[in-house]
Amino acid sequence: MEKFRKALLIGIDAYDEFSDLGGCAADATRMNKVLQRHEEGNDRNYDCRLFTSSGKERIDREFLSQKWNDLFEDFEGDILFYYSGHGAQTKRGAQFAAQNGNVVIPGLAMDELLLLANDSPAHEVVLILDCCYGGAFGDPAILKGNSSLREGITVLAASRPQGIAKEIQGHGVFTDLVISALNGGAADVRGYVSAASVYSYVDQALGAWDQRPIYKSYASKVTPLRRCKPQVPDDVLRQLPQFFKKLDAFHHLNPSYEHTHKSAKKENVEIFNKFKILRDARLLRTVGGEDLFYAAMKSKPAQLTPLGQFYWRLAKNDRF
Repeated sequence: MEKFRKALLIGIDAYDEFSDLGGCAADATRMNKVLQRHEEGNDRNYDCRLFTSSGKERIDREFLSQKWNDLFEDFEGDILFYYSGHGAQTKRGAQFAAQNGNVVIPGLAMDELLLLANDSPAHEVVLILDCCYGGAFGDPAILKGNSSLREGITVLAASRPQGIAKEIQGHGVFTDLVISALNGGAADVRGYVSAASVYSYVDQALGAWDQRPIYKSYASKVTPLRRCKPQVPDDVLRQLPQFFKKLDAFHHLNPSYEHTHKSAKKENVEIFNKFKILRDARLLRTVGGEDLFYAAMKSKPAQLTPLGQFYWRLAKNDRF
């Protein structure tokens, strides 16, 4: 049984004294939809609570503070917090802007969220921050005891500590990429999307002249954020040590593997179909680089790629 997971998502477009934004509420709504369920099997993922400035609740400082406390209090599972809105710099550090914020007190300090996360009993905490100056999170301006990331906390921020987060065509540049990553763009062979793979996806998509995302993590293990459709089913990966007795072994093909050949054998055809899946996922290649069909017709061998050898080791050690 999977452990409990919950997420709080905040999107603020409308402000009393700051300039209004155009895509934060929509982005939080999109993120909410993606995080609620895994793509693979449509299984339940995070138990989400969404609040936007277009809803009935006014997201002022008091409201946001209460929701933070509700999120972290006495919860030992996995927690995710997503914020899309204005970020502000003050003499006492960066803050998340609330709807009633002003230049003197924009909202709530990023330090406050850090301390709540550090003091919580949550197993894993992921913070996704699409706001200006989001990279300042985890670099507290006021050191007060437990002020750096504890084990189990990961931060994905849209910009550097002094950087700007941009909106284009009604959506945050950063959030748009994160959602694409969660929808499978950053999935591994088994379909798992982690915070680290999301960051890698976003980092490569943004160039040197674009806003630069920030990744900070003190995680003891890589916990998937979402499970997408796998490139290779686990039951096929588990058979790798059967197909290849050693890590660098060859599997010798022949015409009986090809279903259209008169010598085709059912058991070999089944293996060949699995080899096609492994090839498409870059786990298997033929010696000499020929297509699998021609390798079978010419009785040439296949072998695992370095990525295939990685999953061979996992299968051999019963890691999934």
